[in-house]
Amino acid sequence: MATTVAEQLIEVLHAAGVRRIYGLVGDSLNPIADAVRRHPDFDWVHTHNEEGAAFAASAEAQVTGRLAVCAGSCGPGNTHLIQGLYDAHRSGAPVLALASHIPSDQIGTGYFQETHPERVFADCSHFTEMVNGAAQMPRLLRIAMQTAVGKHGVSVLVVPGDVGARPVAHETGTSPLAYRTPVEEPAAEDVRELAELINRAESVALFAGAGVRDARAEVLELAATVNAPMGHSLGGKEWIQYDNPYDVGMSGLLGYGACYEATQEADLLLLLGTDFPYDSFLPGRRTVQIDRDAARLGRRTPLELGVTGDVGATLRAVLPLLERRTDRTFLDKMLRRHAKALENVVSAYTKDITKLRPIHPEYVAAQLDELAGADTIFTVDTGMCNVWAARYLTPGPGRRVLGSFRHGSMANALPMAIGAQTAAPGRQVVSLSGDGGLSMLLGELLTVREQNLPLKVVVFNNGSLGMIRLEMMVAGYPFYETDHGPADYAAIAAACGLQSVAVDDPAQVRPALERALASPGPFLVDVRTDPNALSLPPHITGEQVRGFALASTRTVLHGGVGRMLELARSNLRNIPRP
Repeated sequence: MATTVAEQLIEVLHAAGVRRIYGLVGDSLNPIADAVRRHPDFDWVHTHNEEGAAFAASAEAQVTGRLAVCAGSCGPGNTHLIQGLYDAHRSGAPVLALASHIPSDQIGTGYFQETHPERVFADCSHFTEMVNGAAQMPRLLRIAMQTAVGKHGVSVLVVPGDVGARPVAHETGTSPLAYRTPVEEPAAEDVRELAELINRAESVALFAGAGVRDARAEVLELAATVNAPMGHSLGGKEWIQYDNPYDVGMSGLLGYGACYEATQEADLLLLLGTDFPYDSFLPGRRTVQIDRDAARLGRRTPLELGVTGDVGATLRAVLPLLERRTDRTFLDKMLRRHAKALENVVSAYTKDITKLRPIHPEYVAAQLDELAGADTIFTVDTGMCNVWAARYLTPGPGRRVLGSFRHGSMANALPMAIGAQTAAPGRQVVSLSGDGGLSMLLGELLTVREQNLPLKVVVFNNGSLGMIRLEMMVAGYPFYETDHGPADYAAIAAACGLQSVAVDDPAQVRPALERALASPGPFLVDVRTDPNALSLPPHITGEQVRGFALASTRTVLHGGVGRMLELARSNLRNIPRP
């Protein structure tokens, strides 16, 4: 039975299913850390930066769908959490951050390391409150946990160190977290209007986001009913792209294929469970949006109709009201364009590959895609690694791809891999790390070794901040301070106690990846890739083209391929012959 507030806190977390806290211990966290030490079924996962702790908790929450916890000591300790908490909050990951505080009688005096966590974290949380005394526990903790779970985001509990050491004021009791949420049913009049809009439209295109996660069958049935080509956002890719006979690729800055054309040329565009932020890639007209969060409706583009409701429930309601179409003209045209777009660039990473030095990163991503297991969890750094993952990693029903897709933070891949591997010890976890991102949280390699996590790190080591370089060039600026030369990350990893190998010969890429994936322990593959392998989205403006021409004449690889080309070819073969 708990005798202190800190012990009570750990008991409540354990009863809720939490088994670990990610973070660094520190003086204001001492009561909590000691309570963890004495608990027989609870762990402290020591990271080397609190930012890494928050990213790890975010990944655990996304892999398990359950509450995950990170912690930071007072002042600089908990302010380090903020980058990973922003990412978790924007990704909808239920994360509780324990932000310890200075002694309660010193708050407001300008004391050493004093900050105001209840203000600092307000923008990246649904709930941020300070425990002002033992009498507020365990009630305040339970509110924080349930808010994170119920609102799908971050809660921050601020705990002064001296409060954690105080005797408990109330019995701990029991109160399970409520994870199940009701399915949001659409209004009947919205369903009727949606059916009328679809039936009147000469052609329909679908654009799917992460909100189709539990509605794959219904989305595919809708596409079959109205012969609609289907594109997706990066967040929707892992749920809808695989084995999809209507797939025409992805839109946005990382896009490929015919998705942009399909969404622009359709008589009606349906946005399904997506808060896609890049309005310049949307037609700005003839659009319907379905989302369970009414606040998202119409905030990216003008709508003909906004439907508040779960995507699956909405489609189940509207499908019986739709007229089945036999005309496949629009669908087949987009499938042909999609396949052609992929065919035109496939040679970029297959032709004379043994002669291409530095190694083309597309080739590395394509080989990794072939070799990785069917249930692999990939974590992806922001930047060009996002491009290669979006275009070359093939999703599947057992695979996951995690990244800072909504917050866009660098350095997320390695700590996310730590959280994913800790939460799923039996699964293969691979971090696609850029050298820029890896160098920012390099100390987390020590965390991998100390925790003996069997995750694999594939470093795309081009000695350059590739995405920033591209952004400068497209804007018409010569790239500046983006290229710093490749470091020897294989040697750094070896010094940290990891197995590693450096690869600068394209013929050795596949053997190196095979060796790493077969290794029972942690392994880093340092691949020296081409900094000039850049990528543009499937649609760019004339101003961007002119800006790029002013900056450089380097070759730009346009489009994405990987095994998606095989799916596109298969879909073409299924087009009925006249």
